[in-house]
Amino acid sequence: MSIAPSKIEISPDLSLSPMGCGTWAWGNKLLWGYDRSMDAELQAAFNLCLENGVTLFDTADSYGTLQLNGRSEQLLGKFAKAYSGPNQNDLAIATKLAAYPWRLTRNSMISACQASATRLGRKVDIVQMHWSPVKYFPWQEGALLDGLADLYDRKLVKGVGLSNYGSEALQRVHQRFSDRGVKIATLQVQYSLLSTYPVTELGVKEICDELGIKIIAYSPLGLGLLTGKYSENGNLPQGIRGLLFKNLLPGIKPLLNCLQAIASSRNKTMSQVAINWCICKGTIPIPGAKNVAQARQNIGALGWHLDAGEIAELDRIAASLDKKMVQNIFQTK
Repeated sequence: MSIAPSKIEISPDLSLSPMGCGTWAWGNKLLWGYDRSMDAELQAAFNLCLENGVTLFDTADSYGTLQLNGRSEQLLGKFAKAYSGPNQNDLAIATKLAAYPWRLTRNSMISACQASATRLGRKVDIVQMHWSPVKYFPWQEGALLDGLADLYDRKLVKGVGLSNYGSEALQRVHQRFSDRGVKIATLQVQYSLLSTYPVTELGVKEICDELGIKIIAYSPLGLGLLTGKYSENGNLPQGIRGLLFKNLLPGIKPLLNCLQAIASSRNKTMSQVAINWCICKGTIPIPGAKNVAQARQNIGALGWHLDAGEIAELDRIAASLDKKMVQNIFQTK
C-alpha cells in the first residue's frame, strides 16, 4: 500500500496534498485534443493519483470546449463516485467560476457554484474566482466577490480562493473579505521555471505568506515545455501549443539542459525536477495528467527535495532566459 504524503492544513476541516492534479485537459479538444474515448484512461489516472495521496483536484466550470463545457467537472464527479480505495475521504475538489460578462450579481456566483456541485455530484471544497474582470468590467467584480463570500458564509464550500490575481488586487480582496470575516484560502497563479512573473515580479509570495494564503501553481511544466519531450527540430504538439513551442524552444535550451543534468544525477525525470522545484518554492503545483503514465511520472515528484544548490542553479538560469512563457491575459497586478 502506498504511503500518502504529508498534508497541508488550510483550515480545521480542509487539508490539501503537497501536489494536486489539474484537469484543464479533461474535455478540452482545442488545446489538448480531448476525446470521449480517453475517459477510461483519465479515470485510471485519477485512481492512481488518489491511491498515492494526491488528493487535490483542480477544475473549472469553463473547462471543456463548446458543447463539452463543464465536462471536466462531470468527469471528476463520475470518477469520484466510482472510486473506492485509499484516501477517498481526503479528496478535495477545487473549482473556478468564470467571471463571464453575463454574471453580474452575487446570486449568479451562488447559482454557478451550485451548478458545479450538481456536475460533481458533491459539494465543492474550494471555490475560486477564475479571473478578475477589472480589465474590462471593473464594476462587475464586487458583486462576484460578494457571491463567493456568501458561499462560504452559507457553508456551501469549505474555502474561498482566487486565481490570476496579483499582489495589489489580492490585498484589495483580502480587505473586502476581512470585513466579512472570510479568509482567502488559496491563490492560483501560473508558476513554473518559465513563468515566475506572478511570484517574483508581482510579489504575491510575500503577501500570501503574510496573510496565510497558500499558492497553487498551475502549468508547472510550462504546458509541457519542461518535460523534455519536445525539441525545435523534432515533433511538436499540433495547433496553438506547437506554434508557441517553436518560438520558445530555441531560447530555453540552457534551462532544459540544466533540468536534464539534475534529473540524470538524481535518477528522476525532467518533469519531476520541474514539479519538485515548485514544491520547494512553497507552492502546491497542479500538473495535468491525461493518462496513467503521466500521473505516475507526476507522483514521482513527491517524497524528496532538490537541494539548495540545485534550486539556486535553476533559479539563475531561469532568470537569464530571454524568452519565457506567455502570461495569462487576465493576470492582474
